[in-house]
Amino acid sequence: MPPTPLSERLRLKLVERVRGVFNDVESGQQPVPTSDEALFPKDSPIRMVHADIVAMMVGGVRGLLLQMLHPHALQGVLDHSNFRTDMHGRLRRTARFIAVTTFGHRDDAMAAVDRVNRIHAKVGGTLPDGTAYSATDPRTLAWVHVAEATSFLAAYLRHVRPDMPGSEQDEYYRQFAVIARALGADPVPIDRREAEAIFRDLRSDLTASPAAREIAQLVLTQKPPGSPPAVQALLGAEAVALLPPFARSMLALERPGLAAIPARAATWGMGKTLRWAFRQN
Repeated sequence: MPPTPLSERLRLKLVERVRGVFNDVESGQQPVPTSDEALFPKDSPIRMVHADIVAMMVGGVRGLLLQMLHPHALQGVLDHSNFRTDMHGRLRRTARFIAVTTFGHRDDAMAAVDRVNRIHAKVGGTLPDGTAYSATDPRTLAWVHVAEATSFLAAYLRHVRPDMPGSEQDEYYRQFAVIARALGADPVPIDRREAEAIFRDLRSDLTASPAAREIAQLVLTQKPPGSPPAVQALLGAEAVALLPPFARSMLALERPGLAAIPARAATWGMGKTLRWAFRQN
């Protein structure tokens, strides 16, 4: 058998390292297998967007920063999560949920949704002002979803496919709505126009707070095992650059200045390298 070419060895090593970031390899966890019987057809918009690693990481950070501006979502994390001590574990579990519901067998996808719904049913409490909150509240879930969906798509358009047709962007929202509705979110957008309208409407529910700013700094300074610190800094800078101005202001974050230009270029190069490694070009 001829020796494996150097380029192929490098490719496989990179794939292994990335999978180690997103999967709990120490416990034997394997990447989610892609199924021909998933909820969404192959090469559909949601599978294209959610397949791009860099866009999903940038979008995931942006989405989480937005979600923490909702006092109910924030309090749920503070009261019922080990986010401060195991932030990477929480982010890894979220990424796996996205992977299972997007690419996994439809039965596995709905089982994952059921697990999250059971967890949400146990999450509730009161805000510092005495207001009750529940993780099953449809409007809170709607903000969590629209923050996530707009962020994933924004990062994909910026770093992968800026010329993605509007019809495909609308289809992305229609497909992602299947998962959001199954989780109990309402209202849920099914196209770009509705996403913008719901985002504007739910913005009135948001609140700036020291706790939200603290979580934002934790997110932006995380150091996932196996991921070079410089990579996380690049992804964080891009996520902050993509935030709406009001969100940066509420989180006391500054828009990256001239430093954003090399960060964006480096992130673009990283994405191109990973698409080559995972044979997505």
